[in-house]
Amino acid sequence: MASLIQFKRRIASTSSLAKIFKAQELIAASRIAHARELKENSEYYADSISRAVISLATHADINHPMTRERKEIKNAGILVVCSDRGMAGAYSSTLIRETEKLKRELQEKGLNVELYVSGKRGESYYKFRDIPLAGVWTGKSDMPNAERANEIGKKLVTDYLSEDPETRIDQLYIVCMKFVNTVKQHPRIIRMLPLKLETVTLDENGNVKDTATGKAHNPPPTYEFEPSVEDVLDAIFPRYVSSRLHECMLESALCETASRQQAMHTANDNASELVDDLVRKLNKARQAVITNELTEIVSSADALKEDKH
Repeated sequence: MASLIQFKRRIASTSSLAKIFKAQELIAASRIAHARELKENSEYYADSISRAVISLATHADINHPMTRERKEIKNAGILVVCSDRGMAGAYSSTLIRETEKLKRELQEKGLNVELYVSGKRGESYYKFRDIPLAGVWTGKSDMPNAERANEIGKKLVTDYLSEDPETRIDQLYIVCMKFVNTVKQHPRIIRMLPLKLETVTLDENGNVKDTATGKAHNPPPTYEFEPSVEDVLDAIFPRYVSSRLHECMLESALCETASRQQAMHTANDNASELVDDLVRKLNKARQAVITNELTEIVSSADALKEDKH
């Protein structure tokens, strides 16, 4: 059995870890509300630009490279949105497993897969295995900003629109987290490029017809294009990709914060249980020492009595 000093040291170290876990849990809990607010605010811009793109698709005959399905598909790109820091449970490992699963499926179809990684955890995973990466972005995974989303989006769009058919990516997928609630998040795969524009159905009055309910809503706005439709689309489609990407990154940041809070809560509970178990063992060991000392005292007293007789 371990000595009393060893038990006391383990109790002290485990108690210190429990305090760290509790502090991390409280920090994550304080950030969830702000992360949720950022995500909800980003949805307004993303919805607005989505309605604008849908309106363009409704009132214009779009034949743009970013919406056109290519006849010959050789390369596919996957962007995985991981975290920069640990202590978030299985957050990053879940995303990496989903990415590897998608990668195998694409390779089975005969496609070459290029990997893009956002987050140090994903970068460390692939660099440790000497897997080349087409793009890496680290930092600010728990608080992504529009500048980072624009930087990533510009790189992805540039690689997609490359004129070299051997190196350009013909399809782009994003692997990120979907927020359900503070205790439940699951990975999702979004095919970002080529863009799939869903045109709306208009009734005889020009109103939007909801195919599910049959009700009519206000018609989408119409646009006059200057200098041309192509120039407008060249400007708005990259912004659309960046806005969707920013929305995904903000939702992933919310999931990361929620996962960290849940992981730290579980770690704190486990540390507290371990401390309680160590205290019981310490008391048992202390009782054993006391019993052993009493036994030695009684044995010594009996020996003295025998010597006197």
